[in-house]
Amino acid sequence: MGTEVVLVAGLADHDVAEEVWRASPGSVLVRHDLRDLARGVVRRWVDGELTVLELAHGCVSCTLRLDLLPLLERLGGRVVVHLDPALEPEPVCLALRGVDVEVRAVVTVVDRLTWLADATGEDAMAERGLGAAEGDERTVAQVVVGQAEFADAIVLTGVGADPALDAVLDRLNPLAPRRDRRALDVPELLAAIPAGARRGRFDDGFGTLLRGQPPLEPAHGVEVVHFVARRPFHPMRLHRALDVLLDGVVRTRGRVWVASQPDVALWLESAGGGLNVGNLGPWLAAVDDWSGVDPGRRAAASATWDPRYGDRSQELVVVTATAAPGRITAALRGALVTDEELALVDELEFVDPFAEWHDEMEEL
Repeated sequence: MGTEVVLVAGLADHDVAEEVWRASPGSVLVRHDLRDLARGVVRRWVDGELTVLELAHGCVSCTLRLDLLPLLERLGGRVVVHLDPALEPEPVCLALRGVDVEVRAVVTVVDRLTWLADATGEDAMAERGLGAAEGDERTVAQVVVGQAEFADAIVLTGVGADPALDAVLDRLNPLAPRRDRRALDVPELLAAIPAGARRGRFDDGFGTLLRGQPPLEPAHGVEVVHFVARRPFHPMRLHRALDVLLDGVVRTRGRVWVASQPDVALWLESAGGGLNVGNLGPWLAAVDDWSGVDPGRRAAASATWDPRYGDRSQELVVVTATAAPGRITAALRGALVTDEELALVDELEFVDPFAEWHDEMEEL
């Protein structure tokens, strides 16, 4: 029998994982403490029984590969995993793809009092004493936004209402049902997760960026900027324009086409004051053989195919908290190549600050 797992994530201090565990008779509760991971020490509890692990390499991937994955396969049945606050569920689910484990749900706990400030801030995880390993350069914003965005369900802790927080979560993750911790009914929450939920599955970066059809109209100062364009960015002007995405913005995600790398689709992602740029792979216009390409991507590319550029395009979705949407659009529009540059694009030599950023989205 394979393992069915519920992952419980969140930076907030909570006992939601224990409640999920109690609501599932016969399940096992697993929890890891990674505070001493840099020294190669991991503390793990299985139904309250502590084991201290010493790893040769103090990194998250080693913890997952050498302990959590074999543990889940060995346990079988139903398991609730309370993730260390420093962990995002997405890389954990990525690791689980190689074993016989089914993700039933990812539940993220969000603190009403601190989440929005964290999601728009610049603090590093290491500055909070929460770094997952030596050299962890992630920001708190990147972690809390990633935890909420990848969730199948969200539990809200803390008192009071914050309409701006609700508006952000509506746009960041419109599919995830949200419930108050004080009146939490775990079976009802898990049953409310819709059929289209992730449950550990991933987007390939070439699919829709408006997953779950988030509301596009402004609410409580929160807005969605959907930027699209059919010409490349000038790499240096784009690099200078990125500052507009790091102040008053909760999340930016999308595909980027720079003139200096015409065959490569870049992935740009920001949260608060943290930003990553990664390599999605080639545009289909640069690929001769499409036989191994996902049919959905082939169909989407064919429907919008440009005679000159093929499937190359810009598409970014920005969820703002206090930033001015018009300023973001103007900055991105101003970073596109001009008509004159476009006419000479094959002859120009561009300084490309993105050439060295392709490894920035690798997991810890």
